[in-house]
Amino acid sequence: MQDPNEDTEWNDILRKKGILPPKEVPKDEEEDTLAVQQQQQSVVKTYENMTLDELEENEDEFGEDDEAAIEMYRQKRLAEWKATQLKNVFGELGEISGQDYVKEVNKAGDGIWVVLHLYKQGIPLCTLINQHLNMLARKFPQTKFLKSISTTCIPNYPDRNLPTIFVYFEGEMKAQFIGPLVFGGMNLKVEELEWRLSESGAVKTELEENPRKQIEDNLMSSIRNSLPTRKDGDSEEDDDD
Repeated sequence: MQDPNEDTEWNDILRKKGILPPKEVPKDEEEDTLAVQQQQQSVVKTYENMTLDELEENEDEFGEDDEAAIEMYRQKRLAEWKATQLKNVFGELGEISGQDYVKEVNKAGDGIWVVLHLYKQGIPLCTLINQHLNMLARKFPQTKFLKSISTTCIPNYPDRNLPTIFVYFEGEMKAQFIGPLVFGGMNLKVEELEWRLSESGAVKTELEENPRKQIEDNLMSSIRNSLPTRKDGDSEEDDDD
């Protein structure tokens, strides 16, 4: 009797005619095929966890059937990346005039914190704060840092109120710092200004406490140590008097 699984031309003809059943796949070969299919499925499942760079590196491992789905996923990842980049569009201290105030401050956008410094040239503390804000703008690119000559934003704004910092969130004022005494004069450190802004919500600092507190504690300690101590004899003499 002829083996129906035998590789002969006649058996191939009979299979095409439907007289013989399809040729049985050897068990080992069937297992190998199944393993390849599972591997392909595994690769396709993992593409959702890949970065854009990883997608490019593993592009050859994906089957043709998966290319459309992977391309859609690639576009989705790209859109997410662009959205993230849009959140970091600031990163520097910008200059505005009164005409820009509404657009740049009041209509800055949803979820946008704005720190606006009103200043004048020739005032040393204003210059110092602008230097500090330049550093903070690079450190906190999600926050919009702006400066403006005071009288161009607010006509007749008094110089005695300078420096002035306004903090806005989604067009609403959340904090204001007005005048040199608020900032502690020319000894103001960038970390102290960062802390002040973090208390208003404008930046998310990693500082654990107000740097000014440590300076004040050290100052008080130094004052206490410099005070003359009264001797017991002096105390008794005072009591006798």
